[in-house]
Amino acid sequence: MPPTRLAAASSRRCVFSTAFAPTYASSQAPIRSASRSLSTTAAPQRQKPSYLTVPQDQVPEYPYGPFRTYKQANQSLYGRAKVRFGNVVAEDHGNKSRTKWYPNRHTKRLWSPALNGFIRTRLTARVLRTIDLLGGIDEYLLGTKARRIKDLGPAGWALRWKIIQTPAIQERFARERAALGLPPKEEGSALPQELAADAVTSDAMLSEVDGMLERGDEFVIGEVGESEGAVLKGDAEEAGEAKDDSRTIEVPLDEAVKSTEDAKTPRP
Repeated sequence: MPPTRLAAASSRRCVFSTAFAPTYASSQAPIRSASRSLSTTAAPQRQKPSYLTVPQDQVPEYPYGPFRTYKQANQSLYGRAKVRFGNVVAEDHGNKSRTKWYPNRHTKRLWSPALNGFIRTRLTARVLRTIDLLGGIDEYLLGTKARRIKDLGPAGWALRWKIIQTPAIQERFARERAALGLPPKEEGSALPQELAADAVTSDAMLSEVDGMLERGDEFVIGEVGESEGAVLKGDAEEAGEAKDDSRTIEVPLDEAVKSTEDAKTPRP
């Protein structure tokens, strides 16, 4: 039997490279990164908070001023919530470590019927429950009590002014004035119609009120009849007499000493 001749080394290398050529080629494929392809479209931006859309030069000054301890509340509806500080006490050895608790804050978009759009703002869970109880963000912002005005903060104060300027709220205020029997409010006139007709300005009215306060005069509201006028005149005269009686009378020193000695001298 003739001997079997093996293939040369060079041929063996060729067979190996031919058999495993696809696998080797796939393993050496270039790695592509998952980076974003080039585009001219701008990246999406966050929606602007609603209180920043109000012209600050037209909004009246907030009567209670900005919050100085928790300044983030000046840009949100936090209802005077603040950061609380305290200690975390370990159960085993009673070791204390300082910590702080932030308010339960959320970012919400609330529908405003007056603006016919959404109001985007940050608020606490407590304020959100109050809004649900009142029936909407408009009712919360239109509250008239001092506590509600303090809870609004500068951001809520700006949103309140923006809602009041809408035609829907102006019509609502007009209906309330009509239900109370008040005349319709004239634009550009802060004084009643009677004073505006007499060409009385607000500065003159304030100066007159200041003068009455300095003199101690009484303020009479409405028309005064004859009998009421006589009573007021009599009260004013009595007040003037009492004021005159309360004045101190200066007595010379010699007469005062003589009267004191006469009072100490026993009578027979």
